Amino acid sequence: MFSLIGTLIVGLIVGLIARAIKPGDDSLGWIMTILLGIAGAFLASYIGVAMGWYQQGDAAGWIASVLGAVVLLVIYQFVRGKTTER
Repeated sequence: MFSLIGTLIVGLIVGLIARAIKPGDDSLGWIMTILLGIAGAFLASYIGVAMGWYQQGDAAGWIASVLGAVVLLVIYQFVRGKTTER
């Protein structure tokens, strides 16, 4: 139970940092911010294992997690912008 709460808190922090780094209007709610941070950490871990930076099962660091979240935020804004231009 505590690991789930810890994951949510880390996801929120990473998501907030990613939103602060990326310029522009990011009108995401709390849940999307947490999901963005958690997904960014998973993306950073996956890329780190694929590049040989981490071993299988290692967690990504804070900087890598934030960079992964920024990448996902840019992709999210790109996809969201394409759907709202119609």
